Amino acid sequence: MLVNYLHKIGWFIGLVLLQVLILNNVHIAGYATPFLYIYLILKFESDTPRNALMLWAFFLGLAVDVFSDTPGMNAAATVFLAFLCPVFLRLFVPRDTLDTLVPAIRTMGILPFLKYLVVSVLIHHGLLLALEFFSFAHIGTLLLRIVTSTLLTVTCIMAVEGIRKKG
Repeated sequence: MLVNYLHKIGWFIGLVLLQVLILNNVHIAGYATPFLYIYLILKFESDTPRNALMLWAFFLGLAVDVFSDTPGMNAAATVFLAFLCPVFLRLFVPRDTLDTLVPAIRTMGILPFLKYLVVSVLIHHGLLLALEFFSFAHIGTLLLRIVTSTLLTVTCIMAVEGIRKKG
């Protein structure tokens, strides 16, 4: 149990540092920015209580907000994602395998995991970037940023999954 928490804390620190030091400065074509830090929330076990998941999400988003100088936007979007993650897992995974499932390609299969990943990342990015824009005056630009950032984040998470699968 303690080893599990230490493992999560290590991922927490590593993903926050990666996000604020490197990935926040990546803007492909001025639109796509990867938000890889949500990988931690997406990888929580299916039997994790929703309150605990939302608490982890809050502190994860808050840490990114503090170092990125964004006033609570990441915390809000990450908590919303944590609230919806159990729903998405029930939606894309057969009921009999949901007891203690850790979402991954090897436990869910590539297609269900990809569906879970795309929907979760799209919801997170939609809320995060809508809060960042705080206006629908340039809806085309907002939608383009949501789609391109989602594609880039999903690609990065699949790459990490591929590396972890081999290791």
